Amino acid sequence: MKRIFIFFVFLWVVLGEVSVQAKESMSVRHVEPLSWWTGMQMPLQLMVHGTDLVSSTVTIQRLNGKKAVKGECTGLRLTGQHNAYSPNYLFLDLQVNEAGTYRITLTKAGRKTSFDYQIQPRRAGSRERQSFTSADCIYLLMSDRFSDGDETNNTVSTMREKGNKANVHGRWGGDIQGIINQLDHIRETGATAIWPTPLLEDNEAEWSYHGYACSDYYHIDPRYGTNEMYCEMVRKAHEKGIKVLMDMVPNHCGAAHWWMQDLPYKDWVNQFPEFTNTINVFSANYDVNASAYDRELSNRGWFDHPMPDMNLDNEDLLRYFQQWAIWWVEYADLDGLRVDTYPYIGKQASALWTKAIREEYPNLNIVGECWTRPAPAVAYWQSGTKNYDGYDSGLPSVMDFPVEEAIRQALENDGNFWDGGMAKVYNAVAMDYLYGDVNQLLMFVGNHDMDRFADVVKDGDLRRVKIGHALVATMRGIPQIFAGDEYGMRSSDRSLGHSTLRMALPEKDTLPRAQQELYEYVSRLYQWRKSEPVLHTGRTMHFLDRGNTYAFFRYNDKEAVFVYVNASEERKTIPTAHYAEVLSRYNAVGRNVLTGSAVDLSRQDLTAEPLSTLIVKISK
Repeated sequence: MKRIFIFFVFLWVVLGEVSVQAKESMSVRHVEPLSWWTGMQMPLQLMVHGTDLVSSTVTIQRLNGKKAVKGECTGLRLTGQHNAYSPNYLFLDLQVNEAGTYRITLTKAGRKTSFDYQIQPRRAGSRERQSFTSADCIYLLMSDRFSDGDETNNTVSTMREKGNKANVHGRWGGDIQGIINQLDHIRETGATAIWPTPLLEDNEAEWSYHGYACSDYYHIDPRYGTNEMYCEMVRKAHEKGIKVLMDMVPNHCGAAHWWMQDLPYKDWVNQFPEFTNTINVFSANYDVNASAYDRELSNRGWFDHPMPDMNLDNEDLLRYFQQWAIWWVEYADLDGLRVDTYPYIGKQASALWTKAIREEYPNLNIVGECWTRPAPAVAYWQSGTKNYDGYDSGLPSVMDFPVEEAIRQALENDGNFWDGGMAKVYNAVAMDYLYGDVNQLLMFVGNHDMDRFADVVKDGDLRRVKIGHALVATMRGIPQIFAGDEYGMRSSDRSLGHSTLRMALPEKDTLPRAQQELYEYVSRLYQWRKSEPVLHTGRTMHFLDRGNTYAFFRYNDKEAVFVYVNASEERKTIPTAHYAEVLSRYNAVGRNVLTGSAVDLSRQDLTAEPLSTLIVKISK
């Protein structure tokens, strides 16, 4: 009898262990998007990841406190579900009817697992939100290098790369608190919007400070802060009249992303028998002579070893990235997006991604990085451009790399040759007819991926740096300042690559007087620009002198701004008689916008000092 009792005890223990193991073998680890809202244009599709979720039966109950409400759930309804290649994923299509918290239970073979999901009421006026425009000036900052506002999060135990300011290629500790601390400085420069480089989790073991190898699309990297702190940064920026753009990377993820250990589908990322780089040939997307081979490698090759190339031709992945962008705009109350490496995505998939966001937010501006030249190659990617193949990316804005290159080349030497100096700028602007909307071009002379502007101008001359800022501030488009360029910062050691240009923002009072004067010039320039609609939406007429000068008017029916650039090292007489076709429409006596002094543009003896810019406002 004793033996029988022991046997049943043994059987009970064994079966109990089997039962526990069975229950534990079905679990949920990730549910994305993290939440959703009522009244959204985009239908909700959840990607649920865990263990053995394939072909589960799904039930939904509304929660009242912690208790499930009995009866049919009408606030959130399941309209469809499908499996992935991996048995550990389940995709759920849901109809959102009412705000609330819902318990979603997955059941299979006597086992079940559940998770709670929140639907919130949508913010009033969210769909109609306004965005950044040509009336704005965007301040680009390198998040890890900009400002360390909280040294306690420089090293986080769950993150592989630790903070180390001694490592020029490592993490330095810049964070969201640092951005918050510098909002007043940003506003003082005249900037009205900020573009931080990606703040999402990037858990690569090294070189992760740039943030472009995302390992979690729905969480801020803990070395920067938290999701809640990101929202706080946006709120505080808005209180100071500053808009916020999020830098998004739908083209590639990081090799450390959690799904790389268990891909939903084999084609979730583009795969090859061996590592294959992109060939970086954007032209393959529109070249009538391009081979399918080159087009394939351009769009599907990996950006780098730690950056797997995402395949947005997979419909579930495309929906995932559409919802991801929409979620962050809604969740954090964002004012716009900047998209990294836009042409690499593949032109049809990228257009569908952009279209979904713009359908949700018709006024939201999205600027794409289409880093190529010449102008026709960039114009191809802006919405509204009349492309021969009918393609429209949906991107309202693109970065004007052709004019950026022209300005930098014009100022890196004395320009004493036929097609040199300011002739390069004139010729670049002459291509404006190609673009869908030139006032939506993002204008800049430097960013985090190229040598500092002060590094490349001849002799590091700050007078040349001033000319660059003056051009960006007064030409058509949306100006962008790279953090530190307001001081004419230079790289600490260009031989070590871009890491040394991505330096912490210095304290103004610690800088030489010449750099402080540059800051005062830049801030006056951009503060003035904010209240000049003629610069935001006006037309352009420009004039070239082969003596390395450049003149142009931004004008409308009521007023004009005259800009004269003397990029030579000689004093120049300004040929005002050449400008009669514009000046005849206005009172020729205007105001120097930076000094306030009167300027008579009808005089024939006006002169410009070497390496200087004259900016005059005139009206009827």
